[in-house]
Amino acid sequence: MEFPFYLHIGSWRIHPHVLFETLSYFIGFRVYLWTRRPSQMSKLVSLQILAGTILGAALGAKLLFWFENPVATWEQLSQGHFLWGGKTIVGGLLGGLIGVELTKRMVGWKSSTGDDFVYPLILGIAIGRIGCFLTGLDDHTYGIATTWITGVNFGDGIMRHPTQLYEIAFLILLAVLLIPLYRQSRGQIAGASGTYISGRMFQWFMAGYLLFRFGIEFIKPTLHPYLGLNNIQLACLAGLLYYGWLLFGKGPQQRTAVTADYQG
Repeated sequence: MEFPFYLHIGSWRIHPHVLFETLSYFIGFRVYLWTRRPSQMSKLVSLQILAGTILGAALGAKLLFWFENPVATWEQLSQGHFLWGGKTIVGGLLGGLIGVELTKRMVGWKSSTGDDFVYPLILGIAIGRIGCFLTGLDDHTYGIATTWITGVNFGDGIMRHPTQLYEIAFLILLAVLLIPLYRQSRGQIAGASGTYISGRMFQWFMAGYLLFRFGIEFIKPTLHPYLGLNNIQLACLAGLLYYGWLLFGKGPQQRTAVTADYQG
């Protein structure tokens, strides 16, 4: 198998990263529209929150990328191709979170909106990682050299950890583990108290994904200039502290009755 693995559709020769990144956005958004719960949110508020989410995600993905190699970023501030040439999923998730929360405060919407995004995000990230894997070395998401049976030669003669495939496997596992919370959020089952904490599924998704990314970054050949950590790991730690506070240290949160016609 050669990398990048171009896909041929008729006379078209399509780069895998372009194809699967596009599919990840399109399919993820369609799944969100298909699975989201009924809401009393107006179309205007919905569009405002969506705009805040997209803007925050775009800025977060770019800003965190710049901190991967701060020296190179500083030296190449005048070169647009470098500054606009990369992005990170972790930065996008955390930036989107900040964007949506700020927008919700501005428009006065207090209910949680995160649960409906969990499975679309899992699916979208997994599809995108297929493109990252098929792109090979050019994508810079592979792992360090390994003697494990899972090792993959991306074209340079070195067997490396296919961290993209590890992430896909983790996302599948996370999707399965979150099924009970998904059913509770949809009113399909009720716990002892008959209530569900709004946003809890999204919080566990973010905590689980950030913990995975913190660990997997140790087997990626990226710079670790921050006391042995890299930019993504620092962001993951910040996110884990926040979600740890929400899950274990914040105390009672807004509870939403588990009913089939849940609004929010």
